[in-house]
Amino acid sequence: MIISIAQTIPVKGNLEKNLAGHLRLIEIAVSHDADLIVFPELSLTGYEPALAPELATDQNDKRLDILQEVSDNKKIWIAAGLPTRKDKDIFISLVFFRPGQERFTYSKQFLYPTERGIFSRGKEQFFFSPDGNTIIAPAICYELSVPEHSMNAHLNNAAIYIASVLNSVSGVDNDIRRLCGIALKFGMTTFMANYAGKSGSYECAGKSSVWNKKGELLSQLDDISEGILLYDTETEKSDCIIIQQSANT
Repeated sequence: MIISIAQTIPVKGNLEKNLAGHLRLIEIAVSHDADLIVFPELSLTGYEPALAPELATDQNDKRLDILQEVSDNKKIWIAAGLPTRKDKDIFISLVFFRPGQERFTYSKQFLYPTERGIFSRGKEQFFFSPDGNTIIAPAICYELSVPEHSMNAHLNNAAIYIASVLNSVSGVDNDIRRLCGIALKFGMTTFMANYAGKSGSYECAGKSSVWNKKGELLSQLDDISEGILLYDTETEKSDCIIIQQSANT
Protein backbone atom coordinates (compact mmCIF):
# COMPACT_ATOMS: atom_id res chain seq x y z
CA MET A 1 0.00 0.00 0.00
CA ILE A 2 1.25 3.46 -0.87
CA ILE A 3 0.31 6.25 1.53
CA SER A 4 0.58 9.91 0.54
CA ILE A 5 0.56 12.91 2.84
CA ALA A 6 -0.32 16.35 1.47
CA GLN A 7 1.25 19.62 2.57
CA THR A 8 -0.83 22.60 1.44
CA ILE A 9 -0.84 26.39 1.56
CA PRO A 10 -4.48 27.21 2.32
CA VAL A 11 -6.66 29.99 0.96
CA LYS A 12 -8.54 31.56 3.86
CA GLY A 13 -12.14 30.38 4.02
CA ASN A 14 -12.33 29.52 0.31
CA LEU A 15 -13.51 25.96 -0.13
CA GLU A 16 -13.60 26.14 -3.92
CA LYS A 17 -10.00 27.30 -4.32
CA ASN A 18 -8.74 24.88 -1.70
CA LEU A 19 -10.66 22.08 -3.36
CA ALA A 20 -8.94 22.85 -6.67
CA GLY A 21 -5.58 22.60 -4.89
CA HIS A 22 -6.60 19.28 -3.36
CA LEU A 23 -7.50 17.88 -6.76
CA ARG A 24 -4.11 18.90 -8.14
CA LEU A 25 -2.27 17.11 -5.33
CA ILE A 26 -4.53 14.07 -5.58
CA GLU A 27 -3.72 13.81 -9.28
CA ILE A 28 -0.02 13.72 -8.48
CA ALA A 29 -0.58 11.12 -5.75
CA VAL A 30 -2.58 8.97 -8.17
CA SER A 31 0.22 9.23 -10.75
CA HIS A 32 2.48 7.62 -8.13
CA ASP A 33 -0.04 4.81 -7.45
CA ALA A 34 -1.07 6.09 -4.03
CA ASP A 35 -3.88 4.22 -2.30
CA LEU A 36 -4.52 6.97 0.28
CA ILE A 37 -3.95 10.71 0.62
CA VAL A 38 -4.40 12.63 3.87
CA PHE A 39 -4.61 16.44 4.06
CA PRO A 40 -3.96 18.84 6.99
CA GLU A 41 -6.48 19.88 9.64
CA LEU A 42 -9.46 21.80 8.15
CA SER A 43 -7.66 21.71 4.81
CA LEU A 44 -10.65 22.65 2.67
CA THR A 45 -11.22 25.96 4.44
CA GLY A 46 -7.94 26.64 6.20
CA TYR A 47 -7.72 26.67 9.98
CA GLU A 48 -10.13 29.56 10.63
CA PRO A 49 -12.07 28.98 13.87
CA ALA A 50 -13.72 32.40 13.75
CA LEU A 51 -15.18 31.56 10.33
CA ALA A 52 -16.23 28.02 11.24
CA PRO A 53 -19.89 28.86 12.05
CA GLU A 54 -20.43 30.19 8.52
CA LEU A 55 -18.20 27.64 6.76
CA ALA A 56 -19.42 24.49 8.51
CA THR A 57 -21.22 21.96 6.33
CA ASP A 58 -21.40 18.16 6.19
CA GLN A 59 -19.98 15.23 4.27
CA ASN A 60 -22.84 15.31 1.77
CA ASP A 61 -22.17 18.86 0.58
CA LYS A 62 -22.53 18.73 -3.21
CA ARG A 63 -19.31 20.68 -3.67
CA LEU A 64 -17.48 17.61 -2.35
CA ASP A 65 -18.97 15.24 -4.93
CA ILE A 66 -15.90 15.66 -7.14
CA LEU A 67 -13.75 14.12 -4.41
CA GLN A 68 -16.03 11.09 -4.30
CA GLU A 69 -15.88 10.81 -8.09
CA VAL A 70 -12.08 10.89 -8.04
CA SER A 71 -12.02 8.33 -5.23
CA ASP A 72 -14.34 6.03 -7.18
CA ASN A 73 -12.60 6.42 -10.52
CA LYS A 74 -8.99 6.37 -9.33
CA LYS A 75 -9.46 3.87 -6.47
CA ILE A 76 -7.88 6.15 -3.90
CA TRP A 77 -8.97 6.94 -0.34
CA ILE A 78 -9.05 10.69 0.37
CA ALA A 79 -9.13 12.30 3.83
CA ALA A 80 -9.83 16.05 3.65
CA GLY A 81 -10.31 18.47 6.55
CA LEU A 82 -13.54 20.40 7.00
CA PRO A 83 -15.62 22.08 9.74
CA THR A 84 -18.82 20.06 9.93
CA ARG A 85 -22.15 20.79 11.55
CA LYS A 86 -24.75 18.57 13.21
CA ASP A 87 -27.73 20.43 14.65
CA LYS A 88 -26.18 23.22 16.76
CA ASP A 89 -22.78 21.55 17.12
CA ILE A 90 -19.74 22.36 14.96
CA PHE A 91 -16.86 19.89 14.69
CA ILE A 92 -13.29 19.82 13.40
CA SER A 93 -13.52 16.87 11.04
CA LEU A 94 -11.81 14.70 8.48
CA VAL A 95 -14.14 13.52 5.74
CA PHE A 96 -13.10 10.21 4.20
CA PHE A 97 -13.94 9.45 0.59
CA ARG A 98 -13.72 5.71 -0.07
CA PRO A 99 -13.88 4.03 -3.50
CA GLY A 100 -17.38 2.71 -4.09
CA GLN A 101 -18.46 3.33 -0.50
CA GLU A 102 -20.37 5.92 1.48
CA ARG A 103 -18.39 8.84 2.87
CA PHE A 104 -17.42 8.80 6.55
CA THR A 105 -16.69 11.68 8.93
CA TYR A 106 -14.25 11.48 11.84
CA SER A 107 -14.52 14.41 14.25
CA LYS A 108 -11.81 15.57 16.62
CA GLN A 109 -12.32 14.13 20.10
CA PHE A 110 -9.74 16.16 22.03
CA LEU A 111 -9.89 19.91 21.47
CA TYR A 112 -7.14 22.46 21.99
CA PRO A 113 -8.20 24.91 24.75
CA THR A 114 -8.80 27.82 22.32
CA GLU A 115 -11.14 25.60 20.25
CA ARG A 116 -13.52 24.94 23.13
CA GLY A 117 -16.61 27.10 22.99
CA ILE A 118 -16.47 27.15 19.18
CA PHE A 119 -16.28 23.44 18.44
CA SER A 120 -17.81 20.35 20.01
CA ARG A 121 -15.98 17.10 20.71
CA GLY A 122 -16.32 14.07 18.50
CA LYS A 123 -17.62 11.01 20.30
CA GLU A 124 -15.51 8.07 19.12
CA GLN A 125 -12.17 7.15 17.62
CA PHE A 126 -12.07 5.87 14.05
CA PHE A 127 -9.91 3.23 12.40
CA PHE A 128 -9.76 2.27 8.74
CA SER A 129 -7.96 -0.08 6.37
CA PRO A 130 -7.66 0.78 2.66
CA ASP A 131 -5.99 -2.56 1.90
CA GLY A 132 -8.30 -4.59 4.13
CA ASN A 133 -5.37 -5.64 6.29
CA THR A 134 -3.39 -2.70 7.69
CA ILE A 135 -5.21 -0.76 10.42
CA ILE A 136 -4.72 3.01 10.32
CA ALA A 137 -5.58 5.44 13.13
CA PRO A 138 -6.11 9.09 12.15
CA ALA A 139 -5.48 11.89 14.63
CA ILE A 140 -6.46 15.53 14.27
CA CYS A 141 -3.78 17.88 15.58
CA TYR A 142 -4.04 18.26 19.40
CA GLU A 143 -5.11 14.61 19.69
CA LEU A 144 -1.52 13.52 19.12
CA SER A 145 -0.65 15.31 22.39
CA VAL A 146 -3.17 13.24 24.37
CA PRO A 147 -1.58 9.90 25.39
CA GLU A 148 -4.99 8.22 25.53
CA HIS A 149 -5.46 8.72 21.80
CA SER A 150 -2.29 7.01 20.58
CA MET A 151 -2.57 4.35 23.30
CA ASN A 152 -6.06 3.49 22.11
CA ALA A 153 -4.76 3.26 18.55
CA HIS A 154 -2.16 0.77 19.73
CA LEU A 155 -4.70 -1.25 21.72
CA ASN A 156 -6.83 -1.50 18.57
CA ASN A 157 -3.87 -2.94 16.64
CA ALA A 158 -3.18 0.10 14.50
CA ALA A 159 0.04 -0.27 12.53
CA ILE A 160 -0.07 3.30 11.22
CA TYR A 161 -0.85 6.61 12.96
CA ILE A 162 -1.54 9.65 10.77
CA ALA A 163 -1.81 13.11 12.31
CA SER A 164 -3.64 15.76 10.27
CA VAL A 165 -2.49 19.03 11.82
CA LEU A 166 -1.96 22.73 11.80
CA ASN A 167 1.48 23.13 13.32
CA SER A 168 3.00 26.56 13.79
CA VAL A 169 6.64 27.52 13.52
CA SER A 170 6.80 27.80 17.31
CA GLY A 171 5.05 24.49 18.01
CA VAL A 172 6.24 22.07 15.36
CA ASP A 173 9.36 20.81 17.10
CA ASN A 174 7.39 19.64 20.14
CA ASP A 175 4.95 17.70 17.97
CA ILE A 176 7.76 16.21 15.91
CA ARG A 177 9.22 14.86 19.15
CA ARG A 178 5.81 13.55 20.22
CA LEU A 179 5.18 11.76 16.93
CA CYS A 180 8.66 10.29 16.93
CA GLY A 181 7.95 9.05 20.46
CA ILE A 182 4.61 7.52 19.45
CA ALA A 183 6.30 5.64 16.61
CA LEU A 184 9.02 4.32 18.92
CA LYS A 185 6.77 3.47 21.88
CA PHE A 186 4.08 1.62 19.96
CA GLY A 187 5.95 0.41 16.89
CA MET A 188 3.61 2.31 14.57
CA THR A 189 4.67 3.98 11.34
CA THR A 190 3.70 7.59 12.03
CA PHE A 191 2.90 10.54 9.78
CA MET A 192 2.24 14.27 10.06
CA ALA A 193 0.36 16.26 7.40
CA ASN A 194 0.85 19.99 7.99
CA TYR A 195 0.34 23.34 6.29
CA ALA A 196 2.95 25.68 4.93
CA GLY A 197 2.25 29.40 4.61
CA LYS A 198 -0.24 31.11 6.93
CA SER A 199 -3.59 29.97 8.29
CA GLY A 200 -5.67 31.70 10.91
CA SER A 201 -3.26 33.61 13.11
CA TYR A 202 -0.46 31.10 12.62
CA GLU A 203 2.68 30.99 10.55
CA CYS A 204 2.68 27.33 9.61
CA ALA A 205 5.80 25.22 9.78
CA GLY A 206 5.45 22.65 7.00
CA LYS A 207 7.84 19.75 7.65
CA SER A 208 5.22 17.08 6.93
CA SER A 209 6.96 13.84 7.86
CA VAL A 210 7.01 10.08 8.17
CA TRP A 211 8.74 8.05 10.90
CA ASN A 212 9.31 4.29 10.85
CA LYS A 213 8.45 1.89 13.67
CA LYS A 214 11.77 2.64 15.36
CA GLY A 215 11.01 6.35 15.49
CA GLU A 216 13.52 7.15 12.76
CA LEU A 217 12.66 10.03 10.44
CA LEU A 218 12.42 8.67 6.90
CA SER A 219 11.32 11.73 4.91
CA GLN A 220 10.28 15.31 5.56
CA LEU A 221 8.97 18.06 3.31
CA ASP A 222 10.43 21.56 3.62
CA ASP A 223 8.93 24.43 5.60
CA ILE A 224 7.62 26.64 2.77
CA SER A 225 6.33 24.52 -0.11
CA GLU A 226 3.26 22.62 -1.10
CA GLY A 227 3.95 19.01 -1.88
CA ILE A 228 3.29 15.39 -1.10
CA LEU A 229 5.16 12.73 0.81
CA LEU A 230 4.89 9.13 -0.40
CA TYR A 231 5.51 5.97 1.64
CA ASP A 232 5.36 2.33 0.52
CA THR A 233 4.31 0.04 3.37
CA GLU A 234 5.90 -3.01 1.71
CA THR A 235 9.32 -1.62 0.88
CA GLU A 236 9.29 1.00 3.68
CA LYS A 237 10.74 3.48 1.19
CA SER A 238 9.58 7.08 1.07
CA ASP A 239 9.92 10.09 -1.20
CA CYS A 240 9.03 13.79 -1.24
CA ILE A 241 7.62 15.76 -4.17
CA ILE A 242 7.74 19.57 -3.98
CA ILE A 243 5.00 21.33 -5.92
CA GLN A 244 5.48 25.05 -5.36
CA GLN A 245 7.27 27.53 -3.14
CA SER A 246 5.01 30.56 -3.18
CA ALA A 247 1.86 31.13 -1.13
CA ASN A 248 -1.61 31.07 -2.62
CA THR A 249 -3.45 34.37 -2.90
